[in-house]
Amino acid sequence: MLMLSEADVRQVLTMDAALEAVESALRDLASDQAVNIPRTRCQTDRAMLHMLSAAWRRGGYLGYKAYVTTRQQARFHVALFDGESGELLCLMEADYLGQVRTGAASGVATRYMARPESCEVGIFGSGKQARTQLQAVCKVRPITHAHVWSPNVEHRRAFAKEMSEVCGIEVVPAQHPEMAADDKDIIITATTSREPVLNGHWISDGTHLNVIGSNFLTKTEIDVHTLQRCEVIAVDSKEQARLEAGDFVQAMEDGVLHWSDVVELGQIIVGRYAGRIRPQDVTLFKSVGLGIEDVAVAAQVYRLARERGLGREVSFHA
Repeated sequence: MLMLSEADVRQVLTMDAALEAVESALRDLASDQAVNIPRTRCQTDRAMLHMLSAAWRRGGYLGYKAYVTTRQQARFHVALFDGESGELLCLMEADYLGQVRTGAASGVATRYMARPESCEVGIFGSGKQARTQLQAVCKVRPITHAHVWSPNVEHRRAFAKEMSEVCGIEVVPAQHPEMAADDKDIIITATTSREPVLNGHWISDGTHLNVIGSNFLTKTEIDVHTLQRCEVIAVDSKEQARLEAGDFVQAMEDGVLHWSDVVELGQIIVGRYAGRIRPQDVTLFKSVGLGIEDVAVAAQVYRLARERGLGREVSFHA
């Protein structure tokens, strides 16, 4: 078995590789060439264990991502198995992997749902996830400018400075939240908020939204009016979204949104549904994060690490 550290993963994992892996995985999920098991959770008084597993038939792998969260920190790993022999191939740390795969899922959604000429981005949130979200969107659209809103002034200034250099675009700290939404082609919400940070009245016609911060039914980043504005609403998995998409709960209770209105991103990728009907439509991708995405990205990491001779071999046998 190969063991890969966080540093090993960071050496080989690029956003381009993750975009390719996630798009392939979602396409195969829509074509019954992959199986995704929704996240399960259990907990003690002080820690919670989260598990996501999947089988990628066409890719030839099985695997799971597990992580434990406490008030102080989170620890992530992915286990990758051979899809034929069942052999445990690799155990890798997966904090950075999770950030990149979540960004890549939004990047794929943006590729299929945002207007081709989209160049202005608004971001709510200034943490690790917001960074990879912006990186992914910049890979698939000709982005030139971005505004970032975060309640902490220093955090949004630091984010703007860092990501201007990383992405090669102008990233500006927003002075108030409306600035991160007004006249934007793409809006990203990547926060830990339990209450809406995005008001539907701020959104311009033609905008695409990537809503990624919440995977609990008790948390939401958007208000009901945001969903009322949307012509196309996509998720990575309807099965898992029913269990985790807190952003939909109030709209469902109010009768504004029904599950029949929601499509899966993989179904858009394979052409069964349109990601956008008219240029002026508002479109939305709600990401909850899937095990099949983790397995597909981990497979890329494993292959690249083998090619470069990274990691440490470990045997369970005497």
